[in-house]
Amino acid sequence: MQATEAFVYTANAARVVFGAGSIRHLEREIDALGFKRALVLSTPEQRASAEMVADLLGARAAGVFDRAVMHVPIETAREARLIAQQLGADCAVAIGGGSTTGLGKAIALESGLPIIAIPTTYAGSEMTPVYGITEGGMKKTGKDPRVVPRCVIYDPELTLGLPVGMSVTSGINAIAHSAEGLYAPDRNPVINFMAREGIAALGRALPAIRLQPTDLAARTDAFYGAWLCGIVMGSVGMALHHKLCHTLGGTFNLPHAECHTVMLPHALAYNAAAAPEAMRDIAQALGGPSAPAAVFDLARDNGAAVALRDIGMREQDLDKACDIAVQNQYPNPRALDRTALRALFQDAFEGRRPE
Repeated sequence: MQATEAFVYTANAARVVFGAGSIRHLEREIDALGFKRALVLSTPEQRASAEMVADLLGARAAGVFDRAVMHVPIETAREARLIAQQLGADCAVAIGGGSTTGLGKAIALESGLPIIAIPTTYAGSEMTPVYGITEGGMKKTGKDPRVVPRCVIYDPELTLGLPVGMSVTSGINAIAHSAEGLYAPDRNPVINFMAREGIAALGRALPAIRLQPTDLAARTDAFYGAWLCGIVMGSVGMALHHKLCHTLGGTFNLPHAECHTVMLPHALAYNAAAAPEAMRDIAQALGGPSAPAAVFDLARDNGAAVALRDIGMREQDLDKACDIAVQNQYPNPRALDRTALRALFQDAFEGRRPE
């Protein structure tokens, strides 16, 4: 897309506080937004981080809800919403990765309770109006401006303890947002720039983090890339890759970031001939021979699983996954073809490197 072409760009309003040590500004940000009592959200594993936030807030902390889990079961969202009401919370502070941010979004969707997000992974979902809720074994996604966090605090010091494996997979999860943004039908030059810059930042940062997990400069670069990739996802439509990951996560309960990491090279290979400019941009940003191979190599060379069978998928479930994936047509550079998609699933299951 040339910058001289006509386009429409709508920005999602969110205040961003970025930089090492920026969590110390949390109370200031709550004051600026006019809130009084915050329910702190986390996963069970990040209870200590949630308690740290509650301690920072002092009397402004209404309590801690530490039962966020992957794919946001609707029952968990309803329980958290009820507790927020009972405690008189007028906002929620979500500290953690996509599961915790997703829980905050689900609460906001049903109750309007505003969110302040403090991400500790590189998923980027905190910058989007996209939500996902799992009910009856099916993950449903949508967009709603009510779920966009009112403020996002990016403090790279909070990611210094993020294990290398999780750092790599959450970073490639973020790359997936920008990769699909580059061939979205509603993309524009602003989004294309952010997508290329975000992919390049993460492509630099993830190998550096693997070499030295406490490299604060690399952690900062990764957050910068995740922020840009999140903006891309929140601004344009996603395509095949995200549909496949929602199917695998919501129906088969595969881990979210790991699923994105395994599937992205194969989704790009499926779309490569139909989106050559996007593939060129991705390959250049990552310094690889092709977009699918560059993403695969980034994952494999930095210790991430590259096969569905290694993250809990059963081969006998591949046909069912493929059936679900083709149930609804949606914008994608290449038309959905069941035979080709079934081959994609098999390649991903076995962890074949796309050529």
